[in-house]
Amino acid sequence: MKKLVFLCLFFVQMAQGNELEWSQTGHRTVGEVAQQHIKTRTKKALNKLLHGQSLALISTFADDIKADRKYTNFDPWHYVNYPSDKKYTEVTPSKNGDVVNGIEKCIEIIKNRNSLKEDKVFYLKMLVHLIGDLHQPMHVGRFEDKGGNDIQLQWFGRGTNLHKLWDSNMINQYGMSYTELANNMTVLTKKQIEYIQKGDVYDWVEESQELANEIYDSVEAGEKLGYAYSYKYWRTVAQQLQKGGLRLAKVLDDLFS
Repeated sequence: MKKLVFLCLFFVQMAQGNELEWSQTGHRTVGEVAQQHIKTRTKKALNKLLHGQSLALISTFADDIKADRKYTNFDPWHYVNYPSDKKYTEVTPSKNGDVVNGIEKCIEIIKNRNSLKEDKVFYLKMLVHLIGDLHQPMHVGRFEDKGGNDIQLQWFGRGTNLHKLWDSNMINQYGMSYTELANNMTVLTKKQIEYIQKGDVYDWVEESQELANEIYDSVEAGEKLGYAYSYKYWRTVAQQLQKGGLRLAKVLDDLFS
């Protein structure tokens, strides 16, 4: 009986945590896109650290560890909320951390030659996830509505919220696996890929915030959404997954090549 209660609590925690992130399919898509674009030298370095595990496999690690309360201090790393008329660099960073300085911390530890291998592996797994989170635009939403979590909506007749709509509802409704999504992304030229990979985490967070502002204007609280909304915004979802994967590949190549 105790085991049954523990399992129930575990899966409730997992379900609650996953409402705040790209779905597992979304994160794995980002990981798979990155896997397809990293350099050979990077792949070899990753294989040594991960013992052959793919980027898609480890991409949900930062959500998985939410089931263990000793990792709760990492929860604020999944997002950043700041005023829609400000830039990230114009506001005082949270003392608890956010997705931007979380990414920077991961990179710092991975680059440090004195870091223990187990620490490099942990923060590598975190990095893969956080780059994905950065490209879910509602992770750069407004503080007052918790990145859209407080904006209630209907999705095909079922209750949801604006954050969850972009985290998982549209991806799940589309019905493709992460490999199908990754293998059916828009074919880009080398120059187009290089253009997407330009800049750094500060540029990318502003881009996500700009898109978040557009998303806020795309709905009204209580609105009933379905095929029309998916038709209008699915391309944006796919583009963000692809951008996240390509930029993750660039970050990893810079770290290991």
